[in-house]
Amino acid sequence: MTRPGFPLSAWPWRSAGYLLSGAVTGAVTLAVLVVTAVTGAALAVALVGLPLLLAAALAGVPVAAVERRRLRLVDAVPVADPHRAPAATGLRAWLLTRLRERATWRELGYTLLFAGLLWPVDALMVSLVLGGPLSLVATPLLMATVGEGRETKVLKQWTVTGWPEASAVALLGLVLLAAGGYALGAAAGARAALARLLLSPAPSDTVTELTRSRARLVDAFEAERRRIERDLHDGAQQRLVALKMTLGLARLDAPPGPLADQLAKAHTEAGTALAELRELIHGIHPKVLADYGLEAAVADAADRCAIPVDVDLELPGRLPQPVEAAAYFVVCEALANVDRHSAATHARVSGGHRAGRLVLRVHDDGRGGAEAGRGSGLTGLADRVSVLDGTLSLSSPVGGPTLLHVEIPCEPCRPHTPRERAERCA
Repeated sequence: MTRPGFPLSAWPWRSAGYLLSGAVTGAVTLAVLVVTAVTGAALAVALVGLPLLLAAALAGVPVAAVERRRLRLVDAVPVADPHRAPAATGLRAWLLTRLRERATWRELGYTLLFAGLLWPVDALMVSLVLGGPLSLVATPLLMATVGEGRETKVLKQWTVTGWPEASAVALLGLVLLAAGGYALGAAAGARAALARLLLSPAPSDTVTELTRSRARLVDAFEAERRRIERDLHDGAQQRLVALKMTLGLARLDAPPGPLADQLAKAHTEAGTALAELRELIHGIHPKVLADYGLEAAVADAADRCAIPVDVDLELPGRLPQPVEAAAYFVVCEALANVDRHSAATHARVSGGHRAGRLVLRVHDDGRGGAEAGRGSGLTGLADRVSVLDGTLSLSSPVGGPTLLHVEIPCEPCRPHTPRERAERCA
């Protein structure tokens, strides 16, 4: 509306079309709502009217869909549909999903407001802004036809008796029509803003859907990682074991000489490849984590660390798999950083499950000075934890000590099995 050519552009007419179509749509909506609600209430005693009352309660869904399409007349940015797709097919699943959504009731409120108040305002605005100026513009035409070239009434208020006066009135109508374009644009903009506010997905709905989408991505990533681990374990690893055994038998049967030396070298290389593959499988998703849980996996990681590591981790049961995997790799990366960068002589991993959150602390007595973005992998750890709505904080002053603190919201899945308890005691 701030552009100089706005009155001559298509936007005033698009605004008029938006308001005029709103008046028509609102009148039809009001009639349908009244008929449906009255008929449903009258027949509710015989239970025949209950489907009509349900239809009246869900009337906001189609009306909101039409309103979101009408918004494209004056708003170039489309409004997203706030509704979720039903979990199953069929009318019953669709009805249950819609009745449980806040967006459905917000759309019903907009529909009642639209049918009771907004469409009369739209109609009045179009009538006032366009009706009067268009009547003035048509004065010469009315004078030539109805007034037989002598006189005609303008807005049924005063009489125009000459062509100069009729031309002046028509010119005034054009000026008012141009000014009315701004009024229509302002009115349509206010109406569109109200419709967008009430019909757009609420911020909480958007956050909820993003959280669900992120959870689905995490689950899919973990499932794919377990599939790769299984394929490596059951496929490539078994073939390498068979190859190593075959080479070992061939080495025993071969006479001393160059062939035996080559077989011995191939046998050693096969063993090295098998060890590297097992280490790779362990890095993807260690078997101890899948079989015994986070406590045993952290203890195993501590045993493989180059410096002494005390483990004081008490958990009431198994945690969700994504949480266990994220926590395990955070501990492994933290201990690897201690090995490579801290020059520490001792480290400690502690924590537990408190108030619905997994708490982990990795402490070392090294030289400190750890910072994100310097090859320590801390940014990757923070990203991995944040995917699960967790937090990671680091205290590492120069000279040490260093403390890595991680919290991940979760609930225990189940208590430890007897096998897991035996592993913990061992």
